[in-house]
Amino acid sequence: MKIDNVGPITAHAVIAAIDDGAQFGCARDFAAWVGLTPTHHASADRIRLGRISKAGDKSLRRLFVLGASSGLRQARAHPDKASPWLKGLLARRPVKVAVVAQAAKTARIVWAVLTSGEEFRAPARA
Repeated sequence: MKIDNVGPITAHAVIAAIDDGAQFGCARDFAAWVGLTPTHHASADRIRLGRISKAGDKSLRRLFVLGASSGLRQARAHPDKASPWLKGLLARRPVKVAVVAQAAKTARIVWAVLTSGEEFRAPARA
């Protein structure tokens, strides 16, 4: 629960769904299982990424997106407290796209914390 945008309900749901996360090889595999990664369309040298796949656990994906939207609302209200990554993302992309990107990033962080067994350390603000 020390991770940004993760509350007690999300933390409990993640633990109930994946336990320690060892069944996933990497953080992207977990994010893909939740359904927060883009679909992949490729032909020869042309690779196009589409919308999120929405595969996997619908309730867990919803919790991650709700947490991210709450965090983005706070970031838009107090831009001085937002991370540089999030500020740049909001400058380039629509809000709902940024919400899903933040949800995917949070899911990857959750997987990393679960598999490493270490406590979450927030990055230092510049």
